Amino acid sequence: MMHNPPHPGEVIKELCIKPLGITITEAANAIGVSRKAFSELLNGHTGVSPEMAVRLSIAFDTTPESWLAQQMQYDLWRLKQSRKKIKVKHLKAA
Repeated sequence: MMHNPPHPGEVIKELCIKPLGITITEAANAIGVSRKAFSELLNGHTGVSPEMAVRLSIAFDTTPESWLAQQMQYDLWRLKQSRKKIKVKHLKAA
């Protein structure tokens, strides 16, 4: 488990969009989503869905699993930060 993993949107911006020298609008059009939806992902307001993972994998020659794994690591890390707030009773065998 990674310590404080980046949101996948940051990875997309830094490792996919910037090196290509394209705009958010151009990237959104290329993957077939609205600029607003893509911007929300890039800014960490939404996560990578399975459909988005497939779109990203086609556009950037990656795997959908890699995008979903990044999202899962990010989500799990964030949830672990508030673990004490989760009210669950530990169950034990009799």
